[in-house]
Amino acid sequence: SEQLFVEMADVMVTEGWRDAGYEFVCIDDCWMAPTRDKQGRLQADPKRFPSGIRRLADYVHSKGLKLGIYGDVGNKTCAGFPGSYNHYDLDAQTFASWGVDLLKFDGCSSGTLELLAEGYRRMSVALNKTGRGIVYSCEWPFYLRPVQQPNYTEIKQYCNHWRNFVDVYDSWSSIKSILDWTALHQDSIVKIAGPGGWNDPDMVSVFVSLSQLVIGNFGLSWDQAVTQMAMWAIMAAPLFMSNDLRHISPEAKWLLQNREVIAINQDALGKQGYRFNKDKNFELWERPLSGQAYAVAVLNQQEIGGPQNFTFSLSFLGNGLACNPACSVQQVLPACRDWGVHSWVSSLSVEVNPTGTVLLKI
Repeated sequence: SEQLFVEMADVMVTEGWRDAGYEFVCIDDCWMAPTRDKQGRLQADPKRFPSGIRRLADYVHSKGLKLGIYGDVGNKTCAGFPGSYNHYDLDAQTFASWGVDLLKFDGCSSGTLELLAEGYRRMSVALNKTGRGIVYSCEWPFYLRPVQQPNYTEIKQYCNHWRNFVDVYDSWSSIKSILDWTALHQDSIVKIAGPGGWNDPDMVSVFVSLSQLVIGNFGLSWDQAVTQMAMWAIMAAPLFMSNDLRHISPEAKWLLQNREVIAINQDALGKQGYRFNKDKNFELWERPLSGQAYAVAVLNQQEIGGPQNFTFSLSFLGNGLACNPACSVQQVLPACRDWGVHSWVSSLSVEVNPTGTVLLKI
């Protein structure tokens, strides 16, 4: 209901989420009335959104935030509400007239792959024609992948970020499967990411919004929550939270609002990180940052037992450039700690809890 989104916008302001950089309040599927109006336009459900989307957008904007909404490239949305097929220009104009700032565009009921691709292209053009800056969030490659390899160069030409993998769930097995899939496909997806276009490892919206952070719910342990936050920063993934900010623990709030981690995620260089070493249960990921810095994540995939040490040479990082001839090492997660200056030939020994991650800035 609109009241839920009003309350969430209020909390985003009063509890520091907006100031930490979380800008969008996003509505997912089921916001619509079951039919279009007499002019063929989408309309909000009159019982749950009695004031209409324009009024809600005005309220969200008054809080210094932006509003996201959901549509579908096909005849119907995934929940069976009106899709945008044959209405791309009209729906784009409608969203712009309401003051919408982001469109999540799903791919259900799209028919053939040709119609799917044409629909994503046409909505991109239609959004640009409105003259309003609207972030375009696509699910294009997710629907292509079972049949053919997505053309990411083309997708980036039309979309601002795009979903690659199945819905994230509030469980460690879900987070682990996303990381495994990303590492397996990194040769095809990492190189395309950058300013203007991003890989979204997963997508499913609950309360506040989409590459969902499920931190602050109930399915992840603390170490697993740290892993998701650290790895989403390494992957340059859009940070959208799927949680209820009215009922969130202080620990989850600290993690989600951690300015150092957000700074890595939002780094201006815009390069996505990648896994460059796997040794039994340990994985080493790195991400080039601006200012000749690197973010490095040490992930322990072991699910039983206690903390384990992993030792690696600094000379391996950044193709030998990250710590040549010397570098400072700062631990960002799970807690901030200064590790001092190290030489190129040094090794670091990191203690990592099972299913946990240590995030470093080099």
